[in-house]
Amino acid sequence: MDVDEVVTLPGGRVRPVDLSHPLGPIPSEPAPAHIVRTSHADGAELWEHWYGIPAGALPLGAGFAGEVVTASTHAGTHVDAPWHYAATAEGTPAWTVDEVPLSWFIGPLVVLDVTDLVTGELVTPPLIDARLADLGHRLAPGDVVAFRTGADRLWGRAEFWEYGAGLGRDAVLHLVDAGVRLIGTDAWSLDRPYPRIGEEWSGTRDPERLWPAHFAGADRRYCQVEKLARLGEVPPTGATIVCLPVKVAGGSGAWVRATALVPV
Repeated sequence: MDVDEVVTLPGGRVRPVDLSHPLGPIPSEPAPAHIVRTSHADGAELWEHWYGIPAGALPLGAGFAGEVVTASTHAGTHVDAPWHYAATAEGTPAWTVDEVPLSWFIGPLVVLDVTDLVTGELVTPPLIDARLADLGHRLAPGDVVAFRTGADRLWGRAEFWEYGAGLGRDAVLHLVDAGVRLIGTDAWSLDRPYPRIGEEWSGTRDPERLWPAHFAGADRRYCQVEKLARLGEVPPTGATIVCLPVKVAGGSGAWVRATALVPV
């Protein structure tokens, strides 16, 4: 089925929009996934090796295709769990991705367009409030806020991780205090680009400027979904996001097939 085909649900008709990038050997990933593929002919050889069933006896004369994937749980479009940020959150052991309530990954989607900000610029609470006011939207508990930085236009290129605006500690806590538990971005990271943070450290030596959005998760539980796609193809409000992570045991993160359900 085409991911954009209209689907009828009990609550009405929706158009699913795939917000995910593929998991694979993508040059824009510092640790690209490695995929070893098993062909249909290889699959037939396995059946003969294990059970003595020749390929000619199989209904289609061939076996099953398959893949073995070696990848970071933070490759491709993925969720960061509280455990990724620190060993504790809010004074108790931080949740791993398999411990986070599924309700956190389904909710009303609010897309804030910050494509006018330059790379490395900090998204602040006043800016968030101003963009929400422009939309006429007031955040409610359970809202999922995603930032459209425009960085995803560089997906697949080595410089992808160098681009996009990012959040700091104050912006994350501002959203979490409003009841937001999942914050998204189309950039490589919810923080400002890692190369920019590294360059600044050499001059400032200021620990508070080191990944403040991530480390805010030590004080307040929240999740991120990073490397989203196609945020410009969904309305700023009105859609529902379904962003269920793979249940990686004890994982600091996991891959997702993030999807926006847009009413039609």
